[in-house]
Amino acid sequence: MAMHLPSGRGKGRRAPMAEINVTPLVDVMLVLLIIFMVTAPLLTAGVPVNLPDSRAKALDQEQEPVQVSLDEQGRIFVGENEVTEAILPDVLEEAAAGGDPANPRQVFLRADRALDYGQVMRVMGELNRAGLNRVALVTMGSDAR
Repeated sequence: MAMHLPSGRGKGRRAPMAEINVTPLVDVMLVLLIIFMVTAPLLTAGVPVNLPDSRAKALDQEQEPVQVSLDEQGRIFVGENEVTEAILPDVLEEAAAGGDPANPRQVFLRADRALDYGQVMRVMGELNRAGLNRVALVTMGSDAR
């Protein structure tokens, strides 16, 4: 890598620099990579729920599942939208109507570990009544501790 240093002769003429310095480009790309690696896991869960632990393996998914969450106060969320118990059956029926009858939609039920068992069972009963019978209870993996 030879570098041309300007000499005293021919003051008006400069030779074009034929080398490209890629170090700043690499630095910027590494910083962007780190930013994306830090922010990507934060985008997965919309409702903060303290999940119980389990040693079960992850499930395979064919289509986007319906996310139902119960937080520590017992509030119910379908996706990221909070719903009341009064309108929950209507919301679940709309979700069930969007699926294929031959392949019903999967439901991921996330419930805080501090909740009463009866509250979780009421929501599961509404899921059953709406025809959403493929319910998976979401837990923290044993390696997430």
